[in-house]
Amino acid sequence: MPDHEFAVWAPLPELVRLDVDGTLHPMTRSDDGWWRATVDAPADARYGFVLDDDDTVLPDPRSPRQPDGVHERSQLWDPSSVTWTDSDWAGKSIEGAVIYELHVGTFTPGGTFDSAVEKLDYLVDLGVDLVELMPVNSFSGTHGWGYDGVLWYSVQESYGGPDGLARLVDACHARGLGILIDAVFNHLGPSGNYLPKYGPYLTEANTGWGQGVNVSDADSDEVRQYILDCALRWMRDFHADGLRLDAVHALADHTAFHILEEMSSDTDALAEQLGRPLSLIAESDLNDPRLITPRDRGGYGMTAQWDDDIHHAIHTAVSGERQGYYSDFGSLESLANTLKHGYFHAGTYSSFRHRRHGRPLDTATIPATRLLAYTSDHDQVGNRAVGDRPSQNLTYGQLAVKAALVLTSPYTAMLFMGEEWASSSPFQFFTSHPEPELARATAEGRKAEFAEHGWDADEIPDPQDPETFQRSKLKWDEVDTGDHARMLQLYRALIELRHREPDLADPWLDHMTVDYDEEQRWIALHRGTLTIVCNLGDDSVTVPVRGEGVLSSADAAVGDSTTLPKQSFAVVRTS
Repeated sequence: MPDHEFAVWAPLPELVRLDVDGTLHPMTRSDDGWWRATVDAPADARYGFVLDDDDTVLPDPRSPRQPDGVHERSQLWDPSSVTWTDSDWAGKSIEGAVIYELHVGTFTPGGTFDSAVEKLDYLVDLGVDLVELMPVNSFSGTHGWGYDGVLWYSVQESYGGPDGLARLVDACHARGLGILIDAVFNHLGPSGNYLPKYGPYLTEANTGWGQGVNVSDADSDEVRQYILDCALRWMRDFHADGLRLDAVHALADHTAFHILEEMSSDTDALAEQLGRPLSLIAESDLNDPRLITPRDRGGYGMTAQWDDDIHHAIHTAVSGERQGYYSDFGSLESLANTLKHGYFHAGTYSSFRHRRHGRPLDTATIPATRLLAYTSDHDQVGNRAVGDRPSQNLTYGQLAVKAALVLTSPYTAMLFMGEEWASSSPFQFFTSHPEPELARATAEGRKAEFAEHGWDADEIPDPQDPETFQRSKLKWDEVDTGDHARMLQLYRALIELRHREPDLADPWLDHMTVDYDEEQRWIALHRGTLTIVCNLGDDSVTVPVRGEGVLSSADAAVGDSTTLPKQSFAVVRTS
């Protein structure tokens, strides 16, 4: 058996011993809090660490594999053992692309990486450029959203473990698809988090999902490195083309060199080393353009960020919903303002927050492709009380208008799995915590949260009920039937148009003008020689846009003006 060096950062315990396949070995501590031991071990050895006088064998904080779950021993896994076929992969930037967000467990009946591979040709035919996986790091239980991960370096075993993920990435690249991984570095899940036993990984601050991660308090240097090494691991060892970073506003960094700036710098260095582009997409609630401002201009240098304002502006204008954080949106004026400027709240008062919010985006220097536009994502569907999709509440025409506003916009576009055929499946919040008390608390907390907002508690699905998970799986037999097939055809046409037309690739918001009529409920986006005209109203409307019809969702009459049936759009070539 070959020698293997085991190492763990554990500044808190006085004694750390290594367990390899049931045999204990002493470890030596260095001044920096790292413990090391070199031991003969097979390539698939199960191992863990025993701290002080507690005989419990704990998993490795940097565990590469957890075959028996997050509470058990880790297992060695060598990334160099993977047989890759993507040596010719040149990479793919996310800017201006069409991204397809999916949850591995509900994307297919099988719910694994290998079963997802079987649907990649479908995604190629749809026309998307990159796949974005919701978190695949190890979490407690067999199914869940993945945002309660506790072992960030290992891959969820029920999905297929690290080898399954490598096969999926390789298969994506073989088909010309990029792949992004959703990474959660702002909090840890409630089950299986043993990091505080090793060192000061957490702070007393509460993120709303649990204790904050120590990225700037005392002894935070190694915690920061733990995060940075994990981020690079997904892109280096698993060949991912980038990361989506969950809720970065919950990373409370008070240092002069923010961890996001450091991650951006490290990612650019890795991209140069690998010879292909790597992207970082931030999810942020701050409307802060510093995230996507280049580092040499004082920003953090993220490639892009999710833009909920665009979602809210489109959804409320089409659907009429106004509750909660939708309260400031809904008018065509707010829709036009958001599409034109990127943020709706840009140093303006937010009635939901009861304060000013956001900061203006410099549209002359920051391209629109650094913001992601979408009509749905896992949050905007799954965090509704019953996980209902827009397709369960809106008409074909309304869904078509929403799709057109996103896919013909200057922004990087994102779809949420199944929206392209108006899937009838909800996407509900589901968990599989093995601890009865945690399971009960999760279910009761979910009901209480939405009951406070006026929902009937009896309607709130139990996250722990296996049927909640099963209901959320896509129904692939819908794809070729009725309005589902009609919607899919429209999405394919919109994506093909987006890729084909140079005017739709123009990333500069200053080059786009927007007209609208609040009373007649129409809005028009003028993009070079193309104008996208949308009728959000319930009556036919004639809009003063002349030209030749290129694509429409209904029988639009295009000539000296454009007449649209209710709830429809048309793309018009004006010159």
